[in-house]
Amino acid sequence: MMYRAVQTHSELRPNPAQPAGRLDSLRVRSELLRNNPLGDPVERDHPVYLPPGYADADRHYPVLCSLAAYTNAGPGQVAWRNHGETLPQRLDRLITTEAMAPVIVVFPDCYTSLGGNQYVNSDALGPYADFLVRELLPALDGAYRTIPEPAARAVFGKSSGGFGALHLVMNQPGHFAAAASHAGDCGFDRVYPRDFPLCCDVLARHEHDPVAFVKSFWRRERPGHAEFHALMTLCLAASYSPQPGAPLNLALPFDLETCVLDPQVWSRWSAFDPVHQVDAARRTLVELAGLWIDVGTRDQYFLHYGTRELHRKLLDADIAHHFEQFDGTHSGIDWRYDHSLPWLVSRLKLD
Repeated sequence: MMYRAVQTHSELRPNPAQPAGRLDSLRVRSELLRNNPLGDPVERDHPVYLPPGYADADRHYPVLCSLAAYTNAGPGQVAWRNHGETLPQRLDRLITTEAMAPVIVVFPDCYTSLGGNQYVNSDALGPYADFLVRELLPALDGAYRTIPEPAARAVFGKSSGGFGALHLVMNQPGHFAAAASHAGDCGFDRVYPRDFPLCCDVLARHEHDPVAFVKSFWRRERPGHAEFHALMTLCLAASYSPQPGAPLNLALPFDLETCVLDPQVWSRWSAFDPVHQVDAARRTLVELAGLWIDVGTRDQYFLHYGTRELHRKLLDADIAHHFEQFDGTHSGIDWRYDHSLPWLVSRLKLD
């Protein structure tokens, strides 16, 4: 019997680079989130990236705070990937090639039972914005050799994380010197309403009971597109229009029978739109050392329209910022961090 030699192709998939920095874990028990309405954990482990050479030197480092997109959280941001770099691997490369200075990066775990977070203070979710700046950042400063000053901190993220970055620098002044938003939620009127009829349809299958729907969601083996978007709409309502005493302590901005928009509730959502917050936050924004916003020109959530409007609002208010549009969608945009993170770090105070 004859056998054919098997040809191997060891270089088909490049071996991942050996880690240069290292991942640590910062456990924080939150007093602010104690008794949060959803019963989500108050003690969590937040991944922390420590740059190459951290253990061998006494220097102090600036801090980046990386906010995850909806459906994700800090632990997911640092997890293994089947394709491309993890965020820690990207940081390793940027630092070891001297594209940017070494930094400490914290990846907050702010996941909720409504599938994610918008990083605002909410009576329906908990005071997550306050948690980040009043509990997590001080805990980080106490545990690691940070430069414990706002001038040495920046916050960044994509999608809901990008919105969170904008929200924090606009509404929690004095904690971050710079921010980057990649396809962050803005221009709400062109983004969210298309999911409202879908949410009505999903809730109708649960007798319009959002609590019953959420319980069902977490017990389904394969929730579909409609269910995910309905859950996201509930998370947004919990963030933008909390209503203590209502089911899930939230008010929806539409009628469940007719899907007619409720102007009063919708106005509460609109108040959170970064497009509408520029004027009120102008004094805070002009003091930033750096503000980066970008978006893909084919964003499937149509965030390029709101981001363009935000850019115009910032120009009209004479607020310095960096704005880019790139050929891409809302998906697979981590490569944008190669551009924004060195830009952010160059604007921070170094040791």
